[in-house]
Amino acid sequence: MGSIIRQTAARAAGKGAPAKLGVTKSRGYDVTLSERLRYAFDKSMAAGPIALMGWLALISLIVIVVAAILLTVTRIGPDGGFDVIEAAWQSLMRTMDAGAMGGDDGWAFRGITLVVTLAGILVFSALIGIIATGIDTKLDELRKGRSRVLESDHTVILNWSASIFDIISELTIANASRKRPRIVIMADKDKVEMEDEIADKVGPTGKTRIICRSGDPTDLFDLSLVNPQACRSIVVVSPDGADDPDSQVIKTVLALTNDPKRRDDRYRIAAELRDAKNAEVARIVGGDEVQLVLADDLISRIVVQSSRQAGLSAVYSELLDFDGCEIYTTELEGLAGTTYGEALTAYEDSALIGLRFADGQTRMNPPMDTVIPEDARAIIIAEDDAAIRMTTPPEDAVDPTQIRKPKAARRAAERVLILGWNRRGPIIASELSKYVKAGSLLTVAADTPGLLDEIAALPLGSKNLKVETRIIDTSHAASIDALNPLGYDSVMVLGYSDTIEAQSADTRTLITLLHLRKLSEREGQRVSVVSEMIDIRNRELAEVTRADDFVVSNKLISLMLAQASENEYLSDIFGDLLDEEGSEIYMRPIGDYVDLGRPVSGYTLMEAARRRGETAIGYRRRREEDGADARNMGGVVVNPSKSQAQEFLPEDRLIVLAEG
Repeated sequence: MGSIIRQTAARAAGKGAPAKLGVTKSRGYDVTLSERLRYAFDKSMAAGPIALMGWLALISLIVIVVAAILLTVTRIGPDGGFDVIEAAWQSLMRTMDAGAMGGDDGWAFRGITLVVTLAGILVFSALIGIIATGIDTKLDELRKGRSRVLESDHTVILNWSASIFDIISELTIANASRKRPRIVIMADKDKVEMEDEIADKVGPTGKTRIICRSGDPTDLFDLSLVNPQACRSIVVVSPDGADDPDSQVIKTVLALTNDPKRRDDRYRIAAELRDAKNAEVARIVGGDEVQLVLADDLISRIVVQSSRQAGLSAVYSELLDFDGCEIYTTELEGLAGTTYGEALTAYEDSALIGLRFADGQTRMNPPMDTVIPEDARAIIIAEDDAAIRMTTPPEDAVDPTQIRKPKAARRAAERVLILGWNRRGPIIASELSKYVKAGSLLTVAADTPGLLDEIAALPLGSKNLKVETRIIDTSHAASIDALNPLGYDSVMVLGYSDTIEAQSADTRTLITLLHLRKLSEREGQRVSVVSEMIDIRNRELAEVTRADDFVVSNKLISLMLAQASENEYLSDIFGDLLDEEGSEIYMRPIGDYVDLGRPVSGYTLMEAARRRGETAIGYRRRREEDGADARNMGGVVVNPSKSQAQEFLPEDRLIVLAEG
């Protein structure tokens, strides 16, 4: 106990003892004055080039002042020396220019100016190094793309994928009528690499300027670099190479909509999701500010519908492509109180295809007797929004003598063959089961791992479809022949995009298509073949296979995202078009609607479809005419002029919106 008391007293005595000169206490440690000065110097040096330049300026000032004082006091300069101001000036000149001391006389004067000149050489050499380093650092920062974008009314694209090049191409077309259009891209990728890839794969972008920034779109600071508060629209693509791309997309939308510094006005966000299971969470996060493009659902539904109606993918491409006719929503001028069927004749060079009601409901091809309310919006196909104008049709626009009465059509059970498999296969099977009659058969032939277990667990939409599996190499001709593909009503060829890279998957698809073509030519029979391609560049190669239709996955997704960024209702419109409930797009023999003995006007075609509760939006001509299909649309023409009369053949098709 006594020792403890003595130690406590000693510590108390120590506290009151004076500290050594130049020594202070810092949390119980002795800190000398030199350590404090060194620490202050280190902190100033860490401040960057500005601090270094400040130290160099201080050193120069000290040298100049000391030299000026020596010259003034000693009077050793020429002509009896200088006053203090002249001495300082002479010292400054020798600091900045070593050649200034060449004419100096007197060794004492030369000695002082030599010291001043050497100090100047040291200071300015260091200054040049600092400036060069600062410039290099700034250029490196610019190369990294970490500066804030100060654009406004621009389009923002977040994340990086193969779809981005088609998105840029489409937005470039859409921006043709805008002043100073800008597209700002942010992804976790090197800025220079992004710019090089865009220049290589997109080419000239007209007056649209592309600005790239490197960063994480889910990080609030990085997100602020693209200035989303001032943008017109935002596209969030599903990133390539990510372990869970949907989570990345949802987190990006969350960062946009919940940023404490976000704008008060609502955003217009088009976001790509691969798995429809994540759509509910994304809608909760984004609310009414986000339009979801469910990539796998979109492609799967178009593949299914195209397999049952060859050429249908060209119709969807036309509706989504900015280079042709697009879908617009606009106010209904002077049509309130009329019926939808009556309003169909109100536009000669545009096509009314549906209504958007004030409660947010979208109806494509509603019943013809639907009365249009004042607060509804028209959904119209037009070449441009400026082309949407009401017209009065002539009295003899419709020739009722050419219109045929509808015939009852009986649908039979179908046999469908799928060659190849990927993650969209289960969705395709489920969608197909909703359209076919009872007793239909789907045969899946592929060699992907775990295929048998996956087919056994398929969640089909109805019991009308039976599914069987064949494990074969779909690039092997004999294996394909053994399936007797010509005995099926339609064949779908899917790419192995989940197990091999895109180009290899497309190559294997091409081989399968070539085998089918050879078999068809040998047997003298045709079968409807629809193929899924991943890369648009491979479609031209695939033309030699003479398949009936090609669904290019990345291209359609890109078109949908680009259109959704410009039209906030597009997701709902296509959701209704691709849903088995309600109206879908059909291509039906034009001879079932009108007499083909003489030219038929667009008004007559529209009236023939209207009498069946359908909306006519175009036609497909089977024969080739010079310059008639310059855009490689397979003879598809959407939104033709209604006043123009044309001749058709029995193999031509009328494109309509209809139920069932």
